[in-house]
Amino acid sequence: MATFFLPRRDKVTKEKPGSPEKQDVQQYKLITTKMENQKNWHQKHHETLSFGSHLADSVAKGMGSWNFIIVQTILVVLWMGLNLVGYVYHWDVYPFILLNLVFSTQAAYAAPIIMMSQNRQNDRDRVQAQADYQTNIDAKLEIEALSKKLNSLEVDKLDKILKMLEEQKTTSVK
Repeated sequence: MATFFLPRRDKVTKEKPGSPEKQDVQQYKLITTKMENQKNWHQKHHETLSFGSHLADSVAKGMGSWNFIIVQTILVVLWMGLNLVGYVYHWDVYPFILLNLVFSTQAAYAAPIIMMSQNRQNDRDRVQAQADYQTNIDAKLEIEALSKKLNSLEVDKLDKILKMLEEQKTTSVK
């Protein structure tokens, strides 16, 4: 959650019910409650995914891990070892044709699933880039508004200083 700092108020300043300071505080509270209630793009995207999308992402995540590579390597070594050393029954003799068939089937299913997951990742990246762009636009507008407000405060202060100088000049002339 983003935090905003309100300008420090002197103890001399007394807030009136309709004063700009009171309006600033109310505006700040409205903005913070609005930000807390909004869902981020991760939550919005996660809610739109179907069961198949979740399954494809899980499979792609699992197949892209070291655990999968290690387990698959152990299974292949066991498969080959048992077939080479087996005295009585060899279910897949030396060229390991059945093992090749298993790997081909795995690749045939894994490739499209991984591609679907990558396409969704591209969609997520696109949505995130759009959200970042919108955040930058909002920040720019807010900075411009703050700059205008600071400029107006500066002009008001300068006007007050000039007024005080003129009053001092008129009182010193008398």
